[in-house]
Amino acid sequence: MTEDPKPEAGSAGTWARLRAGFPYLLAAGLFVLGLVALYKLLAAVDFADVVAQVRATPWSTVGLALAATAASYISLVGYDWSALRFIGKPLKLPVVLAGGFMAYAFGNTIGLSAVSGGAVRWRVYSALGLDGYDVAAVSTFAAVSFGVAATVVGLGALAVHPGALAAVLPLAPGTVRMLALAGVALIALPLLWASLRQGCVKLGRFSLRAPAPGDLAAQIVFCLGDIGFAAATLYLLMPANDLGFATFLALFAAATMAGVLSHVPGGVGVFEAVMIAAMPASTSIEAVAASLLLYRLIYFLVPFSVALLALASYELFRSAGAHLPRGQWGRAVAAADPGFRAVEGIAPLVLGSMILGAGLWMSVSSILPPTTEAARAAEALFPLPFIEGSALASSVIGAALVLLSFGVMRRALAAFWLALVVMETGAAVALIQGVDLDRAVFLAAGALLLLPFRHAFHRHTMLSHATLTPAWVALIVALIAGFGFVLFFAHKQTPYAHELWWQFAVNERAPRALRAVLLGSLVLGLGALLMLLRAPRVVPDPPDAEDLAAAARIAGSGDNPDAGFALTGDKSILVSDDGRAFVMFAASGRSWIAYGGPVGPADAAEDVAFAFVDAARREGARPAFYEVRAADVPIMLDLGLSLHKMGEEAVVDLTRFSLEGSARKKLRTTHARALRDGLSLDWTEPPHTAPLLAELGTVSEAWLAAKRAHEKGFSVGRFDPAWLNRWPVATVRHAGRVVAFANVLVTDSRTQASIDLMRQVETAPPCTMEFLFTALMLRLKDEGYAAFSLGMAPLSGLSPERSRRLWDRFGALIYRHGRSFYNFEGLRAFKAKFDPDWRPRYLAAPSALPPLLTLADAARLIGGRSDRRSAERRGSDRRHEA
Repeated sequence: MTEDPKPEAGSAGTWARLRAGFPYLLAAGLFVLGLVALYKLLAAVDFADVVAQVRATPWSTVGLALAATAASYISLVGYDWSALRFIGKPLKLPVVLAGGFMAYAFGNTIGLSAVSGGAVRWRVYSALGLDGYDVAAVSTFAAVSFGVAATVVGLGALAVHPGALAAVLPLAPGTVRMLALAGVALIALPLLWASLRQGCVKLGRFSLRAPAPGDLAAQIVFCLGDIGFAAATLYLLMPANDLGFATFLALFAAATMAGVLSHVPGGVGVFEAVMIAAMPASTSIEAVAASLLLYRLIYFLVPFSVALLALASYELFRSAGAHLPRGQWGRAVAAADPGFRAVEGIAPLVLGSMILGAGLWMSVSSILPPTTEAARAAEALFPLPFIEGSALASSVIGAALVLLSFGVMRRALAAFWLALVVMETGAAVALIQGVDLDRAVFLAAGALLLLPFRHAFHRHTMLSHATLTPAWVALIVALIAGFGFVLFFAHKQTPYAHELWWQFAVNERAPRALRAVLLGSLVLGLGALLMLLRAPRVVPDPPDAEDLAAAARIAGSGDNPDAGFALTGDKSILVSDDGRAFVMFAASGRSWIAYGGPVGPADAAEDVAFAFVDAARREGARPAFYEVRAADVPIMLDLGLSLHKMGEEAVVDLTRFSLEGSARKKLRTTHARALRDGLSLDWTEPPHTAPLLAELGTVSEAWLAAKRAHEKGFSVGRFDPAWLNRWPVATVRHAGRVVAFANVLVTDSRTQASIDLMRQVETAPPCTMEFLFTALMLRLKDEGYAAFSLGMAPLSGLSPERSRRLWDRFGALIYRHGRSFYNFEGLRAFKAKFDPDWRPRYLAAPSALPPLLTLADAARLIGGRSDRRSAERRGSDRRHEA
């Protein structure tokens, strides 16, 4: 594995990167368009008036809005509660409350529900016995429920008040009512019919099993509570107007769906533009803008802060070794403990989002005029250099926090400590800039919240090696556009002139804001450029002796024998910076495919997994992990990858394996007959003699000729003396000659052994392979091995009736009817003779859609037909550089 700091030539890679980044750039573009529309709608609005309206909001109104928010989030948690009942896996209410609230509080605010919300659910529910299908069903149930609820409620309210969207819909009220009623009937009637008949609702290629009438009624209550209380939160904050709640509900639902369809995180800009455009002309726009700002704070930031504070308190409580209180409260906390423990894994994502928000607040504060008497007094008391310097420092600190949030989300230890220092510095600057106690307290409290999570940051990577993905690039573009919006909105009364840049005076706030935006943008842009230029480029070359030695050392000290496939020589090896973990992978087509998960201790494995995904995305490739074990699923979710079940691995527990008892009668009979026929098992440790390798070569050639096959690669070994000399070999002899053999992958821990090549001659007795497995497992048991892997049963265990996923339907169909080109059912039946535990294996890919292109690339690697054009292009580039 080499690192190449020079950019790769050719337009193919550039086009691939553009295609990968298009969805994010589209979202950023829609965000900018939303800001433009919002700026035009607020053309007559003064920023000072908006702030005055916010400060004038009665505390009683804020309290009612907080109560409505709490009721809405309880309804959101009800989605999970009813979904668990729907799939027949109910859990204790405290666990559902803790896990569900965390998922929604973090997911709604961060705007990455597919990552954060799904990761929380997986960690909580999988720890309590639910499998991947159950977690996927809960997530899908919640998403579909919200989509159906928002649509039906919005259309229903529009049918009652068809003129609610007259400002944005060029249709007559009668036409709007007719279309709304038709939409409600089109959605509600098939759902009700399917519920009564316990059938399925088909949506194109997909079908969803409808809940029973009782579950459907509960779901309707939760849906109405979610949408209704969320709308009530904003309705309470709105100024007095002629809109009834039903009419306002239609506006709210339409704006919410517009934000969802825009794919802009949180619908920021799009939601506000729709709401302002649809409000009656007699309503004060300043008051509406103030209400929308308060709504964002109360409905999104308050639950986020409460969830983060609860999680930090739990971390501090546990690290202090305190005991739970007795009584009902203590039992409730103990019951919710799995929920809190599960959320620990996404703490870096949540803390990074908090730091990003702090950076935005610092940057925005540097360009806003003072809005309090204390701030205005500070401008009069402090000398001009303090005022100018604090504004520029606030902008730089904000940009620094935005850049550091990337590293915090990637669990970088240096980013953690730097963010801690910068936030404390920002608190001091906030006091100097304008005696801004709110901002100073927030930053100081945020720094304190970081401390209990120190153990979650263990990556010793350089900050400048953080690769910017298309999502981060789009975010930076959106941030700069947002700064521009705030600048022009806050200082719209000041006409632009070139002289503004050089005007220095205490009351010259617009020039100061211009300079702060310029400096902040420069810091942000230069930081992003440094990340792009300094991130090491990984070239997927064949491993050298140093890579193989490191992989052999790491794999041998672990408990996963399949990690030994890194030593086949046909895969690149990416070793972590500390040399304790690695990822083995190969490039094919537009995919970089790792075999299995990262190998090594958990902290180092996570580090190298992030590095692999970063390197692949930098090259415009699809990162994927092939045949991932269930233990690696949390890392895959943290990487933002989607899971697709590939089949199940058959693992025999050797501690309870024997030929005794009625359940083993057939196996015992076959083993005894094989011994009578003269079969015997020999175990040979490496290195192997030349005569033995020659004899094994004869068997291998005969097997390949009989199967009309050629040597495979990537996920299996091949007959090669260097490869076989790394492992013990089990041979079956008949009449003194070898008729079958298998090489066995082992580790120093003897936790588990695995089998690789299994080859026999056609003249071997019919029971030879069954005898090989049986005798081998008995010997491994005597040697002290705890488990033995019989390998994968491809496409086995897929449950489309539970997951309703297109990929599972496709895979299950091939499994049942694909016997003409591969005997999937026969392979599973043979391995089932040994009574194994069936453990799921997954493909982790960037998209939730069926990963057909990634699987096609993997098939080329396994078939030994890697992408020659990519290799030739890399070779051409290196010759050009030379």
